[in-house]
Amino acid sequence: MLGFVSLFMDVSSELIHSLLPVFMVSSLGATAFAVGVVEGIAESTALIVKVFSGVLSDYIGKRKALAVIGYGLGALSKPLFALALTVNWVLAARFIDRIGKGIRGAPRDALVADLAPPELRGAAFGLRQSLDTVGAFLGPLLGVGLMLLWAGDFRTVFWYAMIPAFIAVVLLVFGVDEPGARGGKPKPAVPIRWNTMSELSGAYWFVVAAGAVFTLARFSEAFLILRAQQQGLPDAYAPLVLVVMSLVYALSAYPLGKLADRMSHLKLLAAGLVVLIAADLVLARAQGLAAVALGVALWGLHLGMTQGLLATMVADTAPAQLRGTAFGFFNLASGVAMLFASVLAGILWDQMGPGVTFYAGAAFSAAALLMLALRSRRSPAA
Repeated sequence: MLGFVSLFMDVSSELIHSLLPVFMVSSLGATAFAVGVVEGIAESTALIVKVFSGVLSDYIGKRKALAVIGYGLGALSKPLFALALTVNWVLAARFIDRIGKGIRGAPRDALVADLAPPELRGAAFGLRQSLDTVGAFLGPLLGVGLMLLWAGDFRTVFWYAMIPAFIAVVLLVFGVDEPGARGGKPKPAVPIRWNTMSELSGAYWFVVAAGAVFTLARFSEAFLILRAQQQGLPDAYAPLVLVVMSLVYALSAYPLGKLADRMSHLKLLAAGLVVLIAADLVLARAQGLAAVALGVALWGLHLGMTQGLLATMVADTAPAQLRGTAFGFFNLASGVAMLFASVLAGILWDQMGPGVTFYAGAAFSAAALLMLALRSRRSPAA
């Protein structure tokens, strides 16, 4: 049920997000730098807010209530996109929407970990991620259909995003039952205390560092859409970029999540980085839409290999009573990295061209791969 909640909210969000970079550039006159700033602030806000919602969910021992607030805020933000007249207005709408995502993200992930048996945790996160990603390609497909139906009227199309968003909230409220107290385990006396943080192991903090470096290597998907537009993709078909990425992501997340339960996590992460490097190199050198499509598909495969796996590694390395906190700090580090990565991508795009932007992503990916190699040498069994 949590997977279907994610599915409907992603239909809503990706319907808008798959068109938003083109809307900002074509209708509002934004530069790539402005797109990078909007996306960087928005996505980093979602990740940073997760630290507080995660800690709070551990402190009060309740996950669902925070998730309902977060999904509800996301639903209420959707009309603002249809009303936006300037880039600043878009930034405000994205900011509110991503605050909602930040509030719901860590409690929802901690709730998945609470519900799933330890031996099936990778499969559980992969299943939720797969359903989430089904929504992430249905949303852009709906966006294409509505753009063709309404002759490219972005604002009219954005209004339709309200419907699946409110369905998601209803499913969460009436379809998800939170488990009882987690075995009487103690909760932190107050949120975010240093002695509490000392309960998180070195293995956990390595996962946090790895997640941050991964995020530096993978800036906002808005730049995938802009790359396709630059290669001649019409505005009405811009969402197809995320359809391709999300389809590959959805098909790969669950089987690779199950694989993560049976093989070395570090080796699977390393393989995901190799795929991301290939994606960046293909996109940097792309001449035509076929090459862009290949690069986008590789990008989606990388997500399927790594995103559910990183969540599994957080859950495996954190104490049960601190899972919300652990997911929160993991996302805090990733949020700071996302802001830096997206702003840098926008600057490189405007000043040096799209190719350099993707070469920079490949360089960060290579640095992350080196980091994993050093960790593997220290802990061969990891």
